[in-house]
Amino acid sequence: MSIVHTKIPEVIQIEPQVFADDRGFFFEAYNHQSFAQKTGIITNFVQDNHSSSKQNVLRGLHYQIQQPQGKLIRVVVGTIFDVAVDIRKSSATFGKWVGYELSAKNKRLLWIPPGFAHGFLTLSEIAEVLYKTTDYYAPQGDRTILWNDPDLAIDWPLSVQPILSAKDQAGKSLRTAEVFD
Repeated sequence: MSIVHTKIPEVIQIEPQVFADDRGFFFEAYNHQSFAQKTGIITNFVQDNHSSSKQNVLRGLHYQIQQPQGKLIRVVVGTIFDVAVDIRKSSATFGKWVGYELSAKNKRLLWIPPGFAHGFLTLSEIAEVLYKTTDYYAPQGDRTILWNDPDLAIDWPLSVQPILSAKDQAGKSLRTAEVFD
């Protein structure tokens, strides 16, 4: 695996070593020892999540103020534009975002540490996203920041209005959201 640092140093793109031939391919999606050695991050993943979304569905920007979760994201079907927003007030990159295309084809993973809001837009007809988390889902701490907050100015690759859940439509601006110190 190779590590690609982003403009927010704590968010890391991971490019696995893929072994492909005329039969198909094989790669290690996650290896605890390699992940720790290559990233310097020692963590314990406690939950695996799997979501399926149709084209133009935008999920996010989600985070948990209680039991904050680090997430290791990958796509097994289709393509998404995946976004991480730094919502740690004490950080030099507070309010900054990074976004990357993750797909079943490119097999890239994205590490998003605790203290970040996360969201994605489905670019393909359908996308299935798998992600590991470092803490359990805590509905009492679940929060959402508006996907289109003008202060964030995320450059979503949209050609039509996104499909949003009621929860995501009711998100708060970064200025009014409960964030991390």
